[in-house]
Amino acid sequence: MFAEHAHATRPAIIDLYDPAAPREISYRELDAACNAAARGLARAGLKPGDRIGILSLNRSEFVIALLGAMRAGVIPVPINVKLAADAIIYILQDAGAALVFTESALRRLCPPDIKAVEFGAEFDRFLDPGPFTAFEPAPDSIAIQPYTSGSTGRPKGVLLTHFGQNWSRRILAHTRGTTERDVILVAAPLYHKNALNAIKQGLTAGATLPLLPQFSVERYIEAVGRYRCTIISGVPTMMSMVLARNNLLRSIDASCVRTVMMGSAPSSPQLLRELKTRFPNAEALVVYGVTEGGPVPLGPHPDAKPRPAGSIGAPYAGTEAKLVGDASPDEGELAVKNPGILLAYHNLPEDTAQRIRDGWYYTGDICRRDAEGFYYFVGRTDDMFVCGGENIFPIEVESLLERHPAVHQAYVMPFDHELKGQVPYAFVVLRKGAAASEDELRQYALANGPAYQHPRRVFFLDQLPLAGTNKIDRQKLRNWVAGGTLRAVTGGA
Repeated sequence: MFAEHAHATRPAIIDLYDPAAPREISYRELDAACNAAARGLARAGLKPGDRIGILSLNRSEFVIALLGAMRAGVIPVPINVKLAADAIIYILQDAGAALVFTESALRRLCPPDIKAVEFGAEFDRFLDPGPFTAFEPAPDSIAIQPYTSGSTGRPKGVLLTHFGQNWSRRILAHTRGTTERDVILVAAPLYHKNALNAIKQGLTAGATLPLLPQFSVERYIEAVGRYRCTIISGVPTMMSMVLARNNLLRSIDASCVRTVMMGSAPSSPQLLRELKTRFPNAEALVVYGVTEGGPVPLGPHPDAKPRPAGSIGAPYAGTEAKLVGDASPDEGELAVKNPGILLAYHNLPEDTAQRIRDGWYYTGDICRRDAEGFYYFVGRTDDMFVCGGENIFPIEVESLLERHPAVHQAYVMPFDHELKGQVPYAFVVLRKGAAASEDELRQYALANGPAYQHPRRVFFLDQLPLAGTNKIDRQKLRNWVAGGTLRAVTGGA
């Protein structure tokens, strides 16, 4: 992944796991550590095609274990640390993991019948320093097996090939203009595509990657200033939380940031405008990705046309895209074909046949396309719900509410209703010092959008709860509504 930089002495990773003792790992040191991890796996009896789990917060050892395994032809299975113990056990057993790398605080979640190696002194003993001849993959050799979030059922193992991952990393680094002068902040969890993309993109280009153990607003903003980060990223909720800390942002020099990337959830025009204000030298981009799809099939326009605000991009070179549906040739379910799409779902032939047809991966995302060939995210097919016979995409209601001057962030989801089937409820974070009532926001939605879209309930929160992938924790919101613990009359000052 970084062979052309393997002898460089500049930092590859700045490990911020211990805030009191940041560790710089050079490209030369990272290369040697990956060889040692590959040799350690071979010494432990693992062969190409075997699986290992990685259950840990972000740290340099996670990257070393991941890349060392791939170098040995062993398939890493990164696991969401916020899953329940039974889901973690399911993933390890479903993958057939022979070993799991973890850390002391998470070891209790590992099943006793699978050997666990803790990062730290135990991992250091596992390593076997020395030269290593990297595994030579066949075109369909599996490189990595991430799992879907399992939000609509059991997590599914996604089989991604070495060939596809090599194509993906080169495309990402080239089209984003990444160089060894870039500093890419990684705060998303390494079991998620956003962070894995940043690692692939950065190491391919020879960039430096400050690595936070997990997202924290204070440490995120501090790292941007201290390490002069040029590329930062996050889901929209993370970026909204960053923007809400206006005083802290003003305490750093953010002129170094040239790109702000957001993905995994819709981004409102208001959020994009605010990011441009706070990071004046940066291009704020909405990035579309899906674990199974490359994972990033869309990016800059092939004719270098400027990307319109809110667009998720155009197909990369080597990617085909189409919209499937009856309503319009320029709106429908997005299907993509490129070298990076999944080979299959692990041990799930029916799911594979449903999602992959004639080489096309059907994403389940509804998009539209403009006359220039740019795509725009409309909503997930499984997020859409029917209210009294009318189709509602939550993003449409969220965008409407976020145009209200008091609203900083809105999240909308369906709740059951005796007559309408399902109706929208809104969860709102107000701007600092602003005030609004439930009735005011309901009336605003009625006055500025279709009546059927207006939220039947509006709840006010200081911030939206995040799940393991830094997306909104929908189940927690449902539990709060059921338990009657949320404010729904007035919010703010």
